[in-house]
Amino acid sequence: MRIADIDLGPRPLLLAPMEDVSDPPFRILCKRYGADLLYTEFISAGGLAYGAQGSVQKLEFYEEERPVGIQIFGGEIDQVREAARIADAQDPTLIDINFGCPVKKVVCKDGGAGILRNLDKMEAITAAVIEEATRPVTVKTRLGWNDESIRIEEVARMLEATGVAALAVHARTRAQMYRGEARWAWFPKIKAALRDIPLIGNGDATTPEKVRAMFEQGAADAVMIGRGAIGNPWIFRDAKALLETGEVPDPPSWEERVAVVAEHVTLKAAWLGERKGVLEMRRMYGGYFKGHRGASQLRMRLMEHDTCDGVLDLLHTWRPEDEEVSVPVARDLAKRVAIPARLPRKATLPTSTETAA
Repeated sequence: MRIADIDLGPRPLLLAPMEDVSDPPFRILCKRYGADLLYTEFISAGGLAYGAQGSVQKLEFYEEERPVGIQIFGGEIDQVREAARIADAQDPTLIDINFGCPVKKVVCKDGGAGILRNLDKMEAITAAVIEEATRPVTVKTRLGWNDESIRIEEVARMLEATGVAALAVHARTRAQMYRGEARWAWFPKIKAALRDIPLIGNGDATTPEKVRAMFEQGAADAVMIGRGAIGNPWIFRDAKALLETGEVPDPPSWEERVAVVAEHVTLKAAWLGERKGVLEMRRMYGGYFKGHRGASQLRMRLMEHDTCDGVLDLLHTWRPEDEEVSVPVARDLAKRVAIPARLPRKATLPTSTETAA
């Protein structure tokens, strides 16, 4: 599958942009386990236009992540245009526009899925981003605002005509939020509305089996994985193995889980600062240790710590009751991840001369 001149190979798997999840430390782990294209967290166009530190920091990425897309959102055309200039200056592989976020504080200003109530404005915002970008522009959206206003086939044709290089669709309406089943039956209709650009399927691709089922439906050129990857970067490896061999690999060993969590929290703390990084990491523990005896107790114990040393010490001394664990291996892993080997490339706002060029 290709997005413009970007060759992602057959049946690629993409990591979805997820707020407070798809940051550089997590993305680099998903890349290691097989993600073919990564997206940043969605970034406020207004935040970038006004130089907000939190928004600017979200532009950062490791060089090893490529191909990587920066995703922006906003309902003010001038702000989105400026955000496109800023994102483009960071030299990502592509720029993505979020027309799908269902959160109230986003949609109330025509950001995210809010734009589905105003397709003329959606077209204008898309055209503005394409005009400013020097690289491919893609879009992620939903079926519609609600069941009574689903116009996704019309939207697909309009976006392709405007010039987007690929379309990702979360197969729910905004009214559904994340409730109920994603309606994959829409994918063939959307695919039929497109002429030359690929369709990326999204929604409920939470297991290797569901990823395969989405491909087997025959309409999605790629599958975007969101919630299924939280605390589980192995889903990319497992889904690819299932697609290629018909079998899912054995789950990661306890030592591998501990090593990945230790690396994740260490990189996160180095990127955000120790306290903030450790606190943000708390939402990930449930997924990483799901299914192991004593996982809930371990998670509660991990939540007690706000330093890397505290988290690492607990990780490497905890013993799941139903598994044999190599203590020397675990302690060696602790030494290996004590200092991060790298940090994401620092994001900088372009000067007025650069944005005008």
